[in-house]
Amino acid sequence: MDTKPPSNTSDDIEKHRDSLGSLKNESRISLVDPALEKRVWRKLDLWLLPVVAMFYFLSFLDRTNLGNARVAGLQKDLKMTNKQYSIALTVTYVPYIVAELPSNLLLKTVGPNLMLPTMLTLWGVVTTLQGVVTSYKGLLACRFFLGLLEGGVFPGLVLYLSFFYPRQRLQWRISAFFSAASISGAFSGLLAFGIINMDGIGNRPGWAWIFVLEGLFTFLFGLSSYVLLPRSPAHARFFNEEEKEYVIAKLKEDGATGRDDIVDGFSWREVGEAFKLPQVWMLAVLFFFDGTILYGLAYFAPSIVQGLGFTASRAQLMSVPPFAVAFVLTMIGAYVSDRYRCRGFTSIFSSLLCVIGFAMFLGSKSHKIQYASLFFSIPGTYLAAPTLSTWSANNAAPHARRATAIAIGFIMTNSGGILATWLLGSLSAAPTYKLATQVLLAFSVLMVFFSGLNTWYLWDQNKKKKEFRTTMTIAQEEPGLGDRSAWFKYAL
Repeated sequence: MDTKPPSNTSDDIEKHRDSLGSLKNESRISLVDPALEKRVWRKLDLWLLPVVAMFYFLSFLDRTNLGNARVAGLQKDLKMTNKQYSIALTVTYVPYIVAELPSNLLLKTVGPNLMLPTMLTLWGVVTTLQGVVTSYKGLLACRFFLGLLEGGVFPGLVLYLSFFYPRQRLQWRISAFFSAASISGAFSGLLAFGIINMDGIGNRPGWAWIFVLEGLFTFLFGLSSYVLLPRSPAHARFFNEEEKEYVIAKLKEDGATGRDDIVDGFSWREVGEAFKLPQVWMLAVLFFFDGTILYGLAYFAPSIVQGLGFTASRAQLMSVPPFAVAFVLTMIGAYVSDRYRCRGFTSIFSSLLCVIGFAMFLGSKSHKIQYASLFFSIPGTYLAAPTLSTWSANNAAPHARRATAIAIGFIMTNSGGILATWLLGSLSAAPTYKLATQVLLAFSVLMVFFSGLNTWYLWDQNKKKKEFRTTMTIAQEEPGLGDRSAWFKYAL
């Protein structure tokens, strides 16, 4: 374990003692008033989660509805080849990836209550404009700006929730908003099935109305979200003063936030420290593998289902059930992961579901079995994503280090998304997608391995920290260690 020698300055020790005394007094609130404990989390769940979930629902819907539009005739009308379709998807991911780290580093400074709604409103405009393009070049321009504006959303939302919830309460909440992605996968199919019947209205094809209607709703919700999102627990209008103090104390006690604003302030040193954490890089590999699987299925599920013998409209409907199952499994898995504190085992389980699903699709020529395989691979990857996101947020501190670690993970996720667009878009022939299925199966197996490896590493670090705590007190430990502190227990 990378632990620095204790500081010998009396000022540092006094700062620790003052902080400890404050934390003890603050933490008593939860012990003497369990009703307050229950009330504050219920309020956050009712006021914050629905807004955050809608953010991600619209983000995923507006980014992946290109797959539905493709089945509805976009590729044919714009005279696009499979290679050009893959390029259109890739153009979204390049600015998306570039935007993630700077967006996360700016989030707290600018204020999530301003930054997140602004991104949402602007990408709603861009989504709507996709419905009026008449050329391939116009589509590429829209996809570029869509990626640029959406890039900071998912890592920003994960970071934002970590401002409000203690570490062991976080996965259920991240899963609650990420489950909006599986709902959007289901809803997108249902919505597209209805919207394509508007073909010809306003002299526009049905696929154009998918973008126009979904984009307009995003724009309007973006405007309303300026008054819905609080900047922090201290600025939450739905809390009274006692509730604000309780949440802030609980976050400090848990290590979810620093003990003061200086510790949680921006620091290039802490940005650099994030790149030195072994757990960040093991998770980065997992994020890449899962991103390839997740976006491959998100973008191509309608095309995969259509390749099993269904008509275009029927394929939209038949892509719904696997995503509905994914929603249920994601919420159950999140509850188990939070309740039993088992991020690693949840990640292993979700990866095994993907292994089963891709093995079924690859090993059978029966369309029924291949369709059934989607009920393993889609729920598996949709459970893995929020698990990995929470695991990353749980095991990096203070704020700048955590913001960077989260951004690294999502940069890798969307790098996997680029690979997915080519694997299923042009490198693997429909309807079997043999090469893509083989690669995704191999990635699923590797996810099992790296999930186990990261779990073992964090367990070993916790064991060393426990031994170290017997040799000194927290007041003697050098400040500024963040998650490397012997008193910071890694989430397994």
